[in-house]
Amino acid sequence: MQGNLPPEAQEKLEELQDLQETAQQVAAQKQQAETQLTESQTALEELEGVDEATTMYREVGELLVETDYDAAEADLEEKVESLEVRVETLQKQEERVQDQFEELQQELQQMLQGGGPGGPGPAGGLGGPGGA
Repeated sequence: MQGNLPPEAQEKLEELQDLQETAQQVAAQKQQAETQLTESQTALEELEGVDEATTMYREVGELLVETDYDAAEADLEEKVESLEVRVETLQKQEERVQDQFEELQQELQQMLQGGGPGGPGPAGGLGGPGGA
C-alpha cells in the first residue's frame, strides 16, 4: 500500500513510524525508572526498621563499601527524589509524543480520505457523467 501513497502521505506515514519508535523508547525508559523508583522506595522503607548502629554496606560498582545509617538514608532519599522527577518528566514526554502521534494520524487520515494532491477523490471527479 505504501507504494501507492502520494509523497505527502508517505512522509506522514514515516513520521508516524518514527513517533511510534520514540513512544516505545520513552515507555521503556519510564518503565525502567518506575521500577528503580519502587525498589528505592522499598529500600528506604526497610531502612526505617533497621537499627542505626547496624553495619551497612552500599554497592559501588562491583564492590560493597561500608557506610553508615545517615549516609545510606541520605543517598536513598536523594535517589528517590531524582527518580520521581525522572518518572514525571518521562510521563510528560510520553503524553507529548502520544498527542503528536494522534495529530499526525488524523492528518494522514484526512489526507487519504480527501485524496490529497494527485490522488483519487472520494467522488471520482467534480463534473460527473452526463454533464455535456
